[in-house]
Amino acid sequence: MEVTGSAARLRAACDEARAGGGEVGFVPTMGALHQGHGRLLATARRECSFLAASIFVNPLQFGPGEDLAAYPRPRTRDQAVAASLGCNLLFTPDESEMYPKGRPQVGIDPGPLGERLEGAFRPGHFQGMLTAVAKLFNMVGPCRAYFGEKDAQQLAMVRRMVADLSAPVTVVPVPTVREIDGLALSSRNAYLGPDERRAAPALFDALSAAATLVRQGERDPNVLRAEMAKRIGAEPLAKLEYVAVVDDRTWEEMGRIDGPARVLVAARVGSARLIDNLLLPDTVENMRAIEEEA
Repeated sequence: MEVTGSAARLRAACDEARAGGGEVGFVPTMGALHQGHGRLLATARRECSFLAASIFVNPLQFGPGEDLAAYPRPRTRDQAVAASLGCNLLFTPDESEMYPKGRPQVGIDPGPLGERLEGAFRPGHFQGMLTAVAKLFNMVGPCRAYFGEKDAQQLAMVRRMVADLSAPVTVVPVPTVREIDGLALSSRNAYLGPDERRAAPALFDALSAAATLVRQGERDPNVLRAEMAKRIGAEPLAKLEYVAVVDDRTWEEMGRIDGPARVLVAARVGSARLIDNLLLPDTVENMRAIEEEA
């Protein structure tokens, strides 16, 4: 595996792969790689002849008081993980390589969705994320880009950006990887102490309770939101930030569940801010997706 901090080298390597008839797979990350990232890399490796990944802790998507300085950066371990999963090239730029003239004056406007849910709690987050992803896409060029469904709103935003800006990128969603007790894998799980780790599966418990209600015939989102909030509220170490039921196509809040729907939750457990989501079983196809995520 080649490791480079040069955007020019990343671009050249991807151009060379395409010139030889190969398809480029790309996995953008912020490092601290876990099994969730492993599934992204393994899926891309299986589907593409050339696999590029990036590790860049993007300062643009961290707000005041967030964990930029404390964000884990186990670079030696991350490189070993990427190499073991068949990555051909690992791009590890520093901030000056990504933003050579300082923080960019022009960025990607995330639109109305960028102001809701995660966007409401983390102002500027999606603009910063999309700006970095757009730059990475420009460096990599035409590719298949792999994103986890655990960060469902991020995935939706990237898909919209690619569609609206006609980027030569196919966005590939990859199912969430979970611990046995349901906790979605996340780099921020490292911030959980023993008691907090035992409390953290309350998020998946709340989502699962909503899915059970839908299986039983419930179609009122208010009932689902109340049940999810009750489940989180019953865990003393969890502080609920939001629960939501959205149309999985438009990401608008639903008045009644009459199509593909996704439930989302965000909560603080100790110092860790955790998010999770689940596609509701309102069709046969969505039932299969629920089973894959669980």
